Amino acid sequence: MAKRVGGRRPAAKRRGGVPPGARKATRKAAAIGKMIYAFGGRRTDGRAALRDLLGGKGANLAEMARLGMPVPPGFTITTEVCAHVTEHDDYPPGLQAEIERQLARIETAMGRRFGDPDNPLLLSVRSGARASMPGMMDTVLNLGLNPQSVQGLIRTSGNPRFAYDCYRRFVQMFGDVVLGLRPEGTDEVDPFEALIEACKQARGVTRDSDLGADDLRHLADDFKRLVRQRVGRVFPDDPMQQLRLAIGAVFGSWKNARAASYRRLHAIPDHWGTAVNVQAMVFGNLGDDSATGVAFTRNPANGARGIYGEFLANAQGEDVVAGIRTPQQISRASAEARGADMGMSAAERRHRFPSLEESMPARYKELVRFARTLERHYRDMQDLEFTIERGRLWMLQTRTGKRTTAAALKMAVDMAGEKLIDRRTAVLRVQPKDLDQLLHPQLDRSGKPPLLAKGLPASPGAVSGEVVFSAEDAVAAAAEGRKTILVRIETSPEDIEGMHVAQGILTARGGMTSHAAVVARGMGTCCVAGCGELQIDYAAQRFSVGGRSVARGERITLDGGTGEVFLGVVPTETRQLGKDFGTFMKWADGFRRLQVRANADTPGDAAVALHFGAEGIGLCRTEHMFFQPDRIEAVREMILATTLAERQRALAKLLPMQKGDFLGILRTMAGLPVTIRLLDPPLHEFLPNTDAELAGIAADLGVAVATLRKVRDSLHEANPMLGHRGCRLAITYPEIYAMQVRAIVEATCELRREGVRVHPEIMIPLVATARELEVLRAEVVAAARDASARYTRTLQPPIGTMIELPRAALRAADIAQFADFFSFGTNDLTQTTFGLSRDDAGRFLSTYVMRGLLPVDPFVSLDQEGVGELIRLGVERGRSTHKALKVGICGEHGGDPESIAFCHRVGLDYVSCSPFRVPIARLAAAHAALRTDGVGGARASD
Repeated sequence: MAKRVGGRRPAAKRRGGVPPGARKATRKAAAIGKMIYAFGGRRTDGRAALRDLLGGKGANLAEMARLGMPVPPGFTITTEVCAHVTEHDDYPPGLQAEIERQLARIETAMGRRFGDPDNPLLLSVRSGARASMPGMMDTVLNLGLNPQSVQGLIRTSGNPRFAYDCYRRFVQMFGDVVLGLRPEGTDEVDPFEALIEACKQARGVTRDSDLGADDLRHLADDFKRLVRQRVGRVFPDDPMQQLRLAIGAVFGSWKNARAASYRRLHAIPDHWGTAVNVQAMVFGNLGDDSATGVAFTRNPANGARGIYGEFLANAQGEDVVAGIRTPQQISRASAEARGADMGMSAAERRHRFPSLEESMPARYKELVRFARTLERHYRDMQDLEFTIERGRLWMLQTRTGKRTTAAALKMAVDMAGEKLIDRRTAVLRVQPKDLDQLLHPQLDRSGKPPLLAKGLPASPGAVSGEVVFSAEDAVAAAAEGRKTILVRIETSPEDIEGMHVAQGILTARGGMTSHAAVVARGMGTCCVAGCGELQIDYAAQRFSVGGRSVARGERITLDGGTGEVFLGVVPTETRQLGKDFGTFMKWADGFRRLQVRANADTPGDAAVALHFGAEGIGLCRTEHMFFQPDRIEAVREMILATTLAERQRALAKLLPMQKGDFLGILRTMAGLPVTIRLLDPPLHEFLPNTDAELAGIAADLGVAVATLRKVRDSLHEANPMLGHRGCRLAITYPEIYAMQVRAIVEATCELRREGVRVHPEIMIPLVATARELEVLRAEVVAAARDASARYTRTLQPPIGTMIELPRAALRAADIAQFADFFSFGTNDLTQTTFGLSRDDAGRFLSTYVMRGLLPVDPFVSLDQEGVGELIRLGVERGRSTHKALKVGICGEHGGDPESIAFCHRVGLDYVSCSPFRVPIARLAAAHAALRTDGVGGARASD
């Protein structure tokens, strides 16, 4: 055996573990620049601006060190090295030698030696991508321990239990992360945890902390034997080999399934890669004068200013986020509020759960000072990790903290008021899609729903669903359209797919900084965490609380704002948006150029749209009015008519009904434009399908069933989306549009006579040729003239068309000669461009997205290369012959932020979306202006 020098092999002998060929130069390796950046101690190479190269964690560790904060020394291996390792499955030349040089620097700074049997230096090896991916990639702690160095740790700490606890943790984590010993199948209990449980049962104890030093030493040996049996490898005792393998495993975790899923869900590019951070270990589990915790510079749930977070005395960092022990609050005020929620007296709370402010006041003040410094430096709320080792505070991480949308709004408004940021930055701080959290209803408690339990309000929202106990069941239920609540003892990164599709998450363990809480807040998913009353039995697929048992499939309701869990489905009511929302949206409106309208078909929808700030109605679908029970009979009578006179009699019955609809909608939207689309769907959609329905309707209409069936069959189309619908109906039956135009004009004239300002716009759907629009425009103008003559005035509303066919976009210059406006119907334009049926394509589009054949479902976010190119051409060609042409879109893409950014770039005048997405569209339009134009649109007023 080679002679040990200071606990390490001589440099020439340290190659074990490096893949064959690691020293061979390649073209790729030559392209890599500086591979390692030091931080902490007396040298710091990196800085926050190098985030793409060092990842978020490495860049921020370097920045904290530059600010003079106590950061354990370490080094960051860059994302460029990750790309090399991913491509070549090999270290680039020179990396190993540089790692050894950096280790020597850390040893000097800490006064310890890596692998030394007398005074060992232990390391953490952590991932750190440029985008935060909490818990998705791998970490190894306490690296460098073996049977010799653990004795040195005993001597330096004076605490055998601490030393063997570190060793047990290291062998368990290394065996899992690096050597791949994990449960086989979804039913097996974690094999390491099974051994721990067996040891506790043999000792007659219930908590891990009750196990002694000898128990932990034997567990570490049992773990190593288990690795040899299950993996077929001897657990490595050489610290340098441990380090090489751990670095490789952390780089490799960039490609694991959960990390890949997280990147897909959050649109993080695969080619970014991760950095690896190797850092000296500091210990929060050395006694009552030691601790570890997570803190936020403001409350991530509600945005309140002031340090907020949790810690555990005598614990390692993973204990805080894993929820193994009930966390303590950092500030006294939070601890008092938590104690009140738990029904504790002040004295009992101080004894059982003292705050950091109370138990370590000097370290609390130091932490508060660092928190304020970091928030001022980064000009944003920070998420901090810290460890206190024997009374000394160490800062382990800072990053921009995830937060609820309500908190994000409050922070943005407050920070602008504090002059920490300007209004432009404040508006960009909140992502448009995140507003969806605020627009959901809240629970209606008037019925006094039965309370099951209460946990921590980890992520707000009010949701109901059926109970499931695994991510797989949540995914399966979502595929069938069922709403679920994912119930877990605690979540782990492997649950990410289920957490994404579940309506809510409920955990028995964990605090406000647990995995479930952090990930749920980032996703905008309702979450109640740390509900300790729950007794969850995965095998029986049920949980019990307070004598009540709830099985898989039963329905419960979560209130993520209060932490309450209710039995059954609780009704909801509209949420009050608050003052911060109004202030923030006013700022956003000052920057945007695009107008935002809503798709609305009733006065109620129109009122909701106004409430959310819509500037008009961009699509009023008249066919939705025809389906109402009080008028469907007249519609069917019109369809069954065999002569023009019969058809006109039926339409005369519909006229007052349509007029009433328009009176209500136009009155509600007084002063704002309302774009009314004339009848669009094929007539067969108004007829029944079953024989029983046919018989009932035939009796009501006084016709033979055979006659009605014959009419229905004659109207059947193989592909109705491309059939006899839209303007083609009006070419065949011009009296239908004539009735609708008369209803619009009469409603307009009567409201104007009352002094109500109304602005109807008439839209003709599915035009493919200029000649179609020319003919129909003349007929609409004539009908409007005739209808308005009764009111001794001539009324001619603007007349436009919906561009939803590729030919119409290509021939837009011709069509624009007869149009006052264009509205791109992006739903149908997507269908006709791709040759896809929106109703059927869902069966396979997800596979296309998963395999990278499409970047996203084109019905969710606009296909900018294909459909977008047609829109771009349509706008350019339409305005080439009609310079004042007003142009918008009215498909559901009008509520998608990426699609809205495209609409801004191509010069549209407005977007139209569903009422509840109007605020999202308003903010997205502001973001588009700020990011595309740099300083905002014409209405910027900051």
